[in-house]
Amino acid sequence: MSTIKRDKSPKGTGWSPTFQIRITPELKAQFEEAAKAQGISLGNWFKNLGREELKKLGIEPKG
Repeated sequence: MSTIKRDKSPKGTGWSPTFQIRITPELKAQFEEAAKAQGISLGNWFKNLGREELKKLGIEPKG
């Protein structure tokens, strides 16, 4: 049994706002498979992806 790695970023004063997107079930399944292969949750997979893209653009991610 594997343990999913959680984001260890400092917590704020409450819940972060949600971010909703519409994607096909097939694409979601591919995203979930990629996240699972890295041992992280889908939400953290997206956060990591976004942070990496910001860095490529020369923008320092916040949070």
